[in-house]
Amino acid sequence: MSDKRDDDHHNEEHKEKQRERRAELGDNDAPVEGELEKTFDATVEEGAERLQRTFPNMLITGFFGGLEVGLGVMAYLFVLHETGNHLLAALAFGIGFIALLLAGSELFTENFLMPVAAVIAREASVKRLAMLWGGTVVANLAGGWLFMGLLMIAVPAWHELVIETAREFAEAPLTLETAALAILGGSTITLLTRMHQGTESTVAKIIASVAAAFLLAGVPLFHSILDSLLIFGAIQAGADFGYLEWLSWFWWTLILNVVGGLLLVTALRLLRTKDLVEERREESPEDPDAPRR
Repeated sequence: MSDKRDDDHHNEEHKEKQRERRAELGDNDAPVEGELEKTFDATVEEGAERLQRTFPNMLITGFFGGLEVGLGVMAYLFVLHETGNHLLAALAFGIGFIALLLAGSELFTENFLMPVAAVIAREASVKRLAMLWGGTVVANLAGGWLFMGLLMIAVPAWHELVIETAREFAEAPLTLETAALAILGGSTITLLTRMHQGTESTVAKIIASVAAAFLLAGVPLFHSILDSLLIFGAIQAGADFGYLEWLSWFWWTLILNVVGGLLLVTALRLLRTKDLVEERREESPEDPDAPRR
């Protein structure tokens, strides 16, 4: 017992010396860089705020997200129809992500980093995360379906274009290639939310949004929500494929988007800040949904 107490005392002294040394080298004594600590705190706090909203507010925010990202789809189709240039159209697609950023709405795949970090740090419960994910998926799809319905009525000249564009996704089989495209689609959006957290500059956030949108539409990567809008528009325009084909594509794309966002971005970021996560968990109550004093 005496040896164990000596070891514990030695470990505490060692940790204290490490904290003092970190304080000498930087502006804090945390086990990570000061900027990383601030970003971690902001990520957890924003994730907790998202998770503590009422369920109707989650649905409304997700519905607006489906509507607003539709602006990007509209811009993409417009430029592609007028120029036939796929890369210019992909650049125009960034309009949708700018709308999401400035309007404060959100896509399902934007909720892989901040809310998950809040749950891991015990600032919110898994139940709240399930509510956010489920509600946002449904609301995104509903808002996107409505927007594409209006767009197909408004611009019938785009019908053939949207059908051919959507066919690439609606009829895509689950292969190693398409699985990789879906994994990268999820990781790209999740990394975008991390980049947004890493700066307070609105201009920098807009540049990051346009860059991520360009990659998603330009490669193209598979994204369960964004590409669903194209498929919805195609179905509404009279495509020879329907909602059953969409669902057959949607389920595996959704799962692989989650895998990409959680494993390639969120898990690695949380591992990088594991000491901060442990400190936050120690300060949080056992029941994250319990009222705080």
